[in-house]
Amino acid sequence: MQTTLAACYEALGFENVPFSITPDTALFYPGGQHVSAYNQLYHACMNGTMSVLSGEIGLGKTLIVRCVIRSLPAQVRVAYLFNPLMGFVDLLREILSEFGGEPPAPQAGLAVLHKALVNMVLAGAGRGERFVVIVDEAHRLNSEALEVLRLLSNLETERAKLISLVLVGQPELDTTLNLRAMRPLRERIGVWLRLDPLSPQECAAYVRHRLARTHRDGSFQFTAAALWWLQRQTRGVPRRINLACERAVLLAYTRRLRSVNWDMARMACKEFSKVWR
Repeated sequence: MQTTLAACYEALGFENVPFSITPDTALFYPGGQHVSAYNQLYHACMNGTMSVLSGEIGLGKTLIVRCVIRSLPAQVRVAYLFNPLMGFVDLLREILSEFGGEPPAPQAGLAVLHKALVNMVLAGAGRGERFVVIVDEAHRLNSEALEVLRLLSNLETERAKLISLVLVGQPELDTTLNLRAMRPLRERIGVWLRLDPLSPQECAAYVRHRLARTHRDGSFQFTAAALWWLQRQTRGVPRRINLACERAVLLAYTRRLRSVNWDMARMACKEFSKVWR
């Protein structure tokens, strides 16, 4: 299937896959809220500020975070955690490992791990290094893990915070952080961002941006009616837009066309109608 798909794109004049659902930083959409989120997270990481990025599934949170990571200077060490479903001891061990440290013995407890991490961060700060902990799927973190992260965010010198903490998750993360018990952590949040679905204008710009970045001569297009229908049916969710656009491009290939019209967009979205309800 992959070979067939690649052949279809090549026949249509594409140099790269335009609508993959994987977070390809080369295709980052420079739209309003996405650029704003990127800029604010980048500066938060560089200044020791605790930040939160929340939004529904498929809005592009992970892509924004990966763009931030790629842009950070070499002296910034990043611990990017994909699996928050772990105990607080394992959480500290994973952060230490991601920072490039040598984890203590397997039987080491919380106190030993915390001390090893603190010593590593203090030594790195003396060399001009910065440290960032990014937790994806953070809405899955339990209260104990969140408390451990809060304690890490306490690390500071007289002039600066030593660890920047970024929590990324679905709207349930906002709900958790707004609990009374989370007040000590919540009051440390300096940047709190929420992504929204793309508007009709943003959806059109998003699709055109991906076409421009991947097509050899820019001649492949979606009609205005097709773009309108895509936004309406996908509700402006980028992951859904990518799925529908990929199907629509394949339909154009089967019809030997170099554009996607409303009928092809309608047929492409219909395949996912039950899933998107």
